[in-house]
Amino acid sequence: MPVHPTAIIDPAAAIDPTADIGPYCVIGPEVEIGARTRLMAGIYMEGPLSIGEDNLFFPHATIGVASQDKKYKGERAYTHIGNRNTIRECVTIHRGTEGGGLHTRIGDDNLIMAYSHIAHDVIVGNHCILGNQFTTAGHVIIEDHATISAGSAIHQFCRIGRHAFIGGYSVVTQDVMPFSSVVSEREIRVFGANRVGLERRGFTRDSIESLQTAFRLLTRAGLNTSQAVERIRAEVPPCAELDELLAFIAASERGVIKG
Repeated sequence: MPVHPTAIIDPAAAIDPTADIGPYCVIGPEVEIGARTRLMAGIYMEGPLSIGEDNLFFPHATIGVASQDKKYKGERAYTHIGNRNTIRECVTIHRGTEGGGLHTRIGDDNLIMAYSHIAHDVIVGNHCILGNQFTTAGHVIIEDHATISAGSAIHQFCRIGRHAFIGGYSVVTQDVMPFSSVVSEREIRVFGANRVGLERRGFTRDSIESLQTAFRLLTRAGLNTSQAVERIRAEVPPCAELDELLAFIAASERGVIKG
């Protein structure tokens, strides 16, 4: 078994003699790695984790770690990865939780592109292509031959049917039918001031109300941007935050999102 001298492998790991462990990899106890699987560099793995044969892990993937589900209390949970998968840079795959059956599963012959996230209790079938920065919440099922394009996000408990195609930067909140092609609308809208965030950061109530009124004039009064700015200057109680907002609008070269 080729093992780089900088790799750290727990004695309780079970690694096939034909696997290839690159520099700076860290492999914990109860990790099983099958024949001819290659870890390129800087990969971190925690068990219980089983990995099949002929997989290729690119640098800095993190596999089998505890989920981000706040209900997870350290119960014994598992991650299973099949054969001939390509898992690119900085992919994260989290183990299961008690609330989802304790298992996260990846099938065979999948391509999981860079910076993607497979959350707890997710099941991925076979021959799927998951684009760069794709992400799932927990409990998602992705069936065979699904293609999910870059930057798309899947809501928890959704199911993606076989041979479905999801266009780039889509937000999926319901099940996607097999054999279908779907994409989110690209429109993005302003709904008002970020009231909760501003309150948490100590902004005054008067400032928040001025901003809320300004956003209402910008987005709901049927005015173009210049007209809205004129009304804001005339009608909204001034504050430093409002001045910053108006300066931002004035300096924008691409236009601001209003919706």
